[in-house]
Amino acid sequence: MKCGGGYEVLTMFDGGGRGLIKRTGLEPITAATVWIDLVNPTPEEDKHIETALAIEIPTRAEAREIEISNRFYSERGANYMTAFVMYNIEQANPGTSNITFIIAGDRLVTVRYVEPKAFPFFLARIDRGEIPCQTGPAIMIGLIETLIHRKADLIERIQDDVDKMAQGLFGLNGMMRPAAAGAGLTGYLQGTGRDADIIARAQESAVSIDRSLAFFFGTMKDRADAEPIMVRIEDARNDNNSLMEHMKFLQGRTNFLLDATLGMINTEQNQIIKLFSVMAVMLMPPTLVASLYGMNFKHMPELEWQYGYAMAVGLMIFSGVVPYIYFKRKGWL
Repeated sequence: MKCGGGYEVLTMFDGGGRGLIKRTGLEPITAATVWIDLVNPTPEEDKHIETALAIEIPTRAEAREIEISNRFYSERGANYMTAFVMYNIEQANPGTSNITFIIAGDRLVTVRYVEPKAFPFFLARIDRGEIPCQTGPAIMIGLIETLIHRKADLIERIQDDVDKMAQGLFGLNGMMRPAAAGAGLTGYLQGTGRDADIIARAQESAVSIDRSLAFFFGTMKDRADAEPIMVRIEDARNDNNSLMEHMKFLQGRTNFLLDATLGMINTEQNQIIKLFSVMAVMLMPPTLVASLYGMNFKHMPELEWQYGYAMAVGLMIFSGVVPYIYFKRKGWL
């Protein structure tokens, strides 16, 4: 066993009282087995499960296909659902992957290539006796509930991050933006863009989970133990939909911050261009005076004058100061 709840080999869980009994390796599937967890399965592990349950385990490439018919379907009495999920939500850039859920009778088979913390969190809830785990459908809805709760934690973190950036960008926290405005605005632009990307992927995951729950709900209608599971499915869909609505709000807010940041960057650039333009205009009269007295005509009265040099320098300073005072009064500086 790996730290954090991950597994290096095929893992099976048998129902036992209020909890689950774990077995690893290519052991026989018994009548008590309710959950088979395949993490980066080998061909031998796939073959072992396929032979024992008379089902087909989709490959990693097949799980990545985006067509609805390839993600949600029934075959040989088993129901297949592939959901797009996010993991490592504590990191600055969470990862994404597909997890396939297969309901074969009363058993659940999960096929995954990542190790979301939702799985060990779910097992911890089972150990505490918080949720039922005696059938595959009960385990599946419990896993999806945990994935939704983890996504809610991610959205809360992104919301806090967006709030901090908004306060810093607009000075809502009583503090002015950094003196090095260009570098500061670039940081805001990168941070807002990163959050917008995470929200977009979280929305994609929420839509995928909603579709999985809808298909899951449809497969439960003919089961004798369907009612409690269907109630939990409806509750999970409501929680997931509320997250989707909140993500739409956050998406609009991040788009606003992106537009505002780009606008401020353009304003900063315009101020710099404006400053250079004003300075060029201010230096034109002194340049004209210097050019005039830099000519090499033979008959220039000021060349023989004792105070000619001082007069030319003073005229250049005067011609530069006057435009500066004028621009300052106009508010152009």
